[in-house]
Amino acid sequence: MGAMTEMNDAARAVVLLSGGLDSATALAIAREQGRECYALSVDYGQRHRAELLAAARVAQSLGVAEHRTLRIDLSGIGGSALTDQTIAVPETPQVGIPVTYVPARNTVMLAFALGWAEVLGAPEIYIGVNAIDYSGYPDCRPAFIDAFERVANLATRAAVEGLTSFHIAAPLIDLTKAQIIQRGLALGVDYSLTVSCYQADEDGRACGRCDACRLRREGFAAAGAPDPTRYFR
Repeated sequence: MGAMTEMNDAARAVVLLSGGLDSATALAIAREQGRECYALSVDYGQRHRAELLAAARVAQSLGVAEHRTLRIDLSGIGGSALTDQTIAVPETPQVGIPVTYVPARNTVMLAFALGWAEVLGAPEIYIGVNAIDYSGYPDCRPAFIDAFERVANLATRAAVEGLTSFHIAAPLIDLTKAQIIQRGLALGVDYSLTVSCYQADEDGRACGRCDACRLRREGFAAAGAPDPTRYFR
C-alpha cells in the first residue's frame, strides 16, 4: 500500500497470523464475522521457523485479501528460548512465566499490525491470544490487550483526527484450548496445516514434549477430536 487511505471500510481487519492453532482460529473467526482479512506474519528470528510456512498455508486455505510477512530481529536482544539458541526449550511444565516468553513480542507485533491497519483503513486488529490454556505470558492477558488498544487510539493520526477508533479483537482470550479447537473445526479450520511446537523441525513436525505441544495435545483430547499433529519423535 502507498499513502494512507481514509477509514471508510469497516469490514477490513488485520489478523496476526503466526501459523499456529490459535491464530488460525482467530483468522477463521474474523472471516465468519464478515471481515475482509489482511494476514500479517512476523519473522522475528524464532527457532521454530516452520510456523512461517504454516502461516502461508493457513492464509491460502482460509482465504485472505493479502498475506504479508515482515522481518524483524528479536534474536538480537535474546532473553528467550525461542530466540536464543543457548537457552533450551523446556520439556516439563514451568512455574510462573517460562523461558519461552519472548520480551516485547506481542507489543512489537501489534505495533506493526497497527501501522498496516492505519494504512489499509482497517479499524480492527485480530490477535489469537488466550488467557486460560496458555503458558502464562503477560502479553496474552486482557489487561495488556486493553492497554494496547488505548495506545492505538492515542498514537495514530487516524484516531487523533477522528477518522476511526481502533479495536484490538481477541476472540479466544476467554476460551479453553478445547473450546478453541471446537470453534475452529466448526469453521472449517484444517489444523493439519498449523504448527504449534516451539522446536518443530524444518518439515513442521513437532517434538511432542514442549509446553506448546502439551497444550495442543491436551486440547484435542479434551475436544474429543483427532490430533492431526505430525511428530518427529
